[in-house]
Amino acid sequence: MKKIPLLLILFRLLLGPIAITLVVWDISHVRPILLVLLSLGFISDILDGIIARKTGVASAKLRRMDSQTDMVFWVCIGVCAWLLNPELIAENRLAVFTVLAMEALTYVYSFLKFGRETCTHAFLSKLWGITLLVVFVSLIGFAHAGVPFALAIIFGVISHLDVYLIILILPKWTHDVPSAYHAYLIRKGIPFKKHSLLN
Repeated sequence: MKKIPLLLILFRLLLGPIAITLVVWDISHVRPILLVLLSLGFISDILDGIIARKTGVASAKLRRMDSQTDMVFWVCIGVCAWLLNPELIAENRLAVFTVLAMEALTYVYSFLKFGRETCTHAFLSKLWGITLLVVFVSLIGFAHAGVPFALAIIFGVISHLDVYLIILILPKWTHDVPSAYHAYLIRKGIPFKKHSLLN
């Protein structure tokens, strides 16, 4: 059981490059296949954290690996969405570049302050992940941006602002910080209970 979280992370890490390969090869029925891979990746992301906490293996190293794998997976899915819908992505390129720049800035900011990448797994970041799932289902499955795209951008901006505040407030690097408010509690030395399923 204790190896399952790592196996799920490695599984998700492989899904991204596989998805891009399928699109580049232009195989038949690629869109529904990508939706299956997207669903599997999302489910594995939920399960690895829950199982890691339940089995007591949710170490900083594993959580950092999980966080970086999430980034690789979503970037790969984003590349697939772009390859399949270049016009839609081009029409919304400013919004896409804004969120990508904000993501890059979290790494720069965290490295400058702590000497390592951010690994908050915050509530708003998880909510953004749900909107990413919805928008990629919309883009890949139905070649549609619309409201799902707008929501993903809005929550992407909000979640990154939350991460900036977390980094700013934390006195030293730590992982699994639910929100900027919880970062404040950590700074003040005030204990709080984390949700076993979410953080």
